[in-house]
Amino acid sequence: MDTMETSTFVYDGDCAFCTRCAEFIESRIPTAARVVPWQFADLDALGLTADECEEAVQWVGADGSRAAGPDAIAKLLAASGPLWRVAGAGLRFPPVRAAAWPVYRWVARNRHRLPGGTAACSLPQEARERLYGPTGRPSAGA
Repeated sequence: MDTMETSTFVYDGDCAFCTRCAEFIESRIPTAARVVPWQFADLDALGLTADECEEAVQWVGADGSRAAGPDAIAKLLAASGPLWRVAGAGLRFPPVRAAAWPVYRWVARNRHRLPGGTAACSLPQEARERLYGPTGRPSAGA
């Protein structure tokens, strides 16, 4: 993959809980990374698939590095301000990392029940589009 100028953190923009978390990142965590919903990202340019983005948040570093789930969160934190870098290092600490994945999967499965979550958060993308319409990507005729 070619290197990019800016690292990118990709989340599910159709999930209210995920969007609230992304808003927290944008307002509270000083980072040069782009924070973008996968529905509006150029997944091909990032080397990502919709399935990968449905499964977990994604990190694509300016250097081409990739990570998913809590590893992506650790990369985002590592590319942020000093206090956040410490948190990112903690998340990469082997015992913490081992616990982070099951916790992340639990949160992902239950995000529709968490603060800011909605019933749409629990649906696969195909079902969301069927029920709620397109995800905001321009149609071919637009």
